[in-house]
Amino acid sequence: MKQVLLLLCCMFFFTMSAQKKGKDYSNILKSNNIYEINAFLRDAHPDDPRRSVLKPRVMEMMKEYIKNAHPADQKVKDMQEMLAMLRRRPSTKITFDEMNAIIKQKQIAKYKAELAAKQPTTVYTPSTAQNTYVVNAAANTAIPNAEAEEFNMLMAVSPVEHKNKTVKILNSLFDNDPNAKECIVLIQNKSDCNIIVRMEGVGTTKYRLAVPAQGEGSIVIEKGQYLFTSLVCGAQYASQKTIQRPIMVALGSQ
Repeated sequence: MKQVLLLLCCMFFFTMSAQKKGKDYSNILKSNNIYEINAFLRDAHPDDPRRSVLKPRVMEMMKEYIKNAHPADQKVKDMQEMLAMLRRRPSTKITFDEMNAIIKQKQIAKYKAELAAKQPTTVYTPSTAQNTYVVNAAANTAIPNAEAEEFNMLMAVSPVEHKNKTVKILNSLFDNDPNAKECIVLIQNKSDCNIIVRMEGVGTTKYRLAVPAQGEGSIVIEKGQYLFTSLVCGAQYASQKTIQRPIMVALGSQ
């Protein structure tokens, strides 16, 4: 019995030590790092007294960052969203359902705008040379020649095809029926390379989605088991996923 108690005590000690090592906030009051303080507010107990000091501090830091940032700084939008959340709640921590709802609303707004404009919001210039790279004119980035032609083909949809795809995606976004046979998959490409994401299901069920560098794309697929693969700036990506509800997959993130 003593051996069991000793073993349990040791396991508890090592668990606590590992947690402390992973997220050590002992000197958080001295921190001037926005992301570190933001992480503390998400992780800390609601009654932690340090919250009353650090929340106003990080909000002021965010305001200063936004005020002094370069007009093209992509972090400004994130800072604005975090600041807006901190004005309404104790931290920027959100549940999976809340995150899913935010993504869903952004996608609805995006595709509604495209339908209203009757064309994609981003225009791509495909490469015609054989031994070259396919270039995303908006971001001036490229993917290896091995997938260049395929990427161009997937991006070069006609206005009618684009409209049909957009309508299908919007219908999926508005559909809350848990018994629906299909759902939407959103791919965020955070890398500096254009990519093709391949989704292989059971039998002959296969999908391909071209996603530009630093961009995103959506596709409606049948629910089920899929192997997701992609070549991200030369690095192989592979992951088995069960698709039963709308999902977001981020590739190329640090």
